Amino acid sequence: MIPVLYVSGKNISEVWERSLELLWEKGVKIRTEYDKPNDPPSVDATMIMVVSEPLSEPRIHLSIPSTFKDLEKYKREVVDGVHDHWIDPKSGKWTYTYHQRLFKYPASAGAIDQIKYVVEKLSKVPYSRRAQAITWDPELDPLTNDPPCLQRIWFRCTEENGVLKLNMNTHWRSRDAYKAAFMNMFALTELQKKVAELLEKRRGEKVEVGQYVDISDSYHIYGSYIQDFENRFLKALREREFYSENIRRSRTINSRHPIVLKEVEEAILELEKEAQTSR
Repeated sequence: MIPVLYVSGKNISEVWERSLELLWEKGVKIRTEYDKPNDPPSVDATMIMVVSEPLSEPRIHLSIPSTFKDLEKYKREVVDGVHDHWIDPKSGKWTYTYHQRLFKYPASAGAIDQIKYVVEKLSKVPYSRRAQAITWDPELDPLTNDPPCLQRIWFRCTEENGVLKLNMNTHWRSRDAYKAAFMNMFALTELQKKVAELLEKRRGEKVEVGQYVDISDSYHIYGSYIQDFENRFLKALREREFYSENIRRSRTINSRHPIVLKEVEEAILELEKEAQTSR
């Protein structure tokens, strides 16, 4: 049977790390349709992750197999749509971005801004259970080689000491736990922050970011890079502290650290040049 696993914690670095530990310990070995003939099976499970303070520090885990620059670009791709112009399936390019599906969902009557609907709905009824946005397009996605992993986002507000809290659940059909999940969580919680800000402006009262819940039907480590996972993630788990001011001894880093901010600036400049070229 595919195990159903649950982890919780304060921030996304802590919860992502715990999810990989638990997946490695309890996950089932199973093949995927992307395996090469000699690849070992993946380690897989259904995973539920609960983050109580999604924006709290240390916000970035140092075991992610990507740069801070990559992380910033991906965040802006999801939240701001900086790569929506890459969508051109007829030319063999991208078939979608999450931003496009959330803010400009393709429909026969025209593009639908689902996030606008979410904000309008919650501005009138903060506790509504209908504030959701989907990504799956049944006409397009079953035919592509890379259909959306993210399927649905659900929002609902609660009240704490007279202040509204915007809670968000994300639902994923499939998830590369090691190479993609952290970047997903980082970007989606930034989207949660953006929706809270839009809702705050619409209602004219304080709206804070609340709980983030992340649910994956298939949360997996591909067999083809299990060795990399062991040498990078598991080694850091054994040899480093969860957080230290000395980066060489730390598994995490503050998102406002000068090293991170330098790469963020570089990413912004590269995206600006890219935007000018595409015009």
